Amino acid sequence: MSDQNPQDPTHEEEQKIRRAFEERDWNEIKSYDSWVIFKVMSEFVEGFEKLAKIGPCVTIFGSARTPENHEYYQAAHEIAAKLVRHGYGVITGGGPGIMEAGNRGARSENGKSVGLNILLPFEQKGNIYIDPDKLITFDYFFVRKVMFMKYSQGFIVMPGGFGTLDELFEALTLIQTKKIGRFPIVLVGKKFWGGLLEWVESVLLNEENNINKEDLELYKVVETATEAVAAIDDFYSKYLLSPNF
Repeated sequence: MSDQNPQDPTHEEEQKIRRAFEERDWNEIKSYDSWVIFKVMSEFVEGFEKLAKIGPCVTIFGSARTPENHEYYQAAHEIAAKLVRHGYGVITGGGPGIMEAGNRGARSENGKSVGLNILLPFEQKGNIYIDPDKLITFDYFFVRKVMFMKYSQGFIVMPGGFGTLDELFEALTLIQTKKIGRFPIVLVGKKFWGGLLEWVESVLLNEENNINKEDLELYKVVETATEAVAAIDDFYSKYLLSPNF
């Protein structure tokens, strides 16, 4: 019987931790860092080249673990299909679960179906509903997030885990700090998001004064696919913009 605590790092994880404390000579540092720089550059170049002409798109974030028979999967599929009918393309993280549902919904209406996949040791592989010329696979999360933020005209955030929260707060931070335009952020599922948003208002705003009251207006919470797409349409109607620009 093993005495190993499941919380203990694996051998591979331990090696990564140890390497962070190892002294390296200048040649090792220069060689490795140069390789990383060129790898990052190549990912940016591929992303810019493939996405520069995709037109107005909305990104759908959400869990890779959501099964096909789940209500959130069905909602994401419906949202994507409606977005296409309203003139938008759909971008997802390219994997299974909610991401697959988004690409599948876009494909069902013959719309643009973009997948920004990430190489992971588990869960993630490109789904079959992505347009072949619009599938990009990244090694680096930060490059992938740049592509989400640069080429999306709105964000639909379905229930998800740490990765979904990371993407949500990335978008909120960039909009709050005016690094990107004030694109609509729509959270789907009032029950799922309720506890987090209550904490944001009660603790971040009221107790700690870490955000402004106006920051609560950076997102909208809805319950249905129809409401989610309407929130995107309503936002752009204020600017008299059509998704076909």
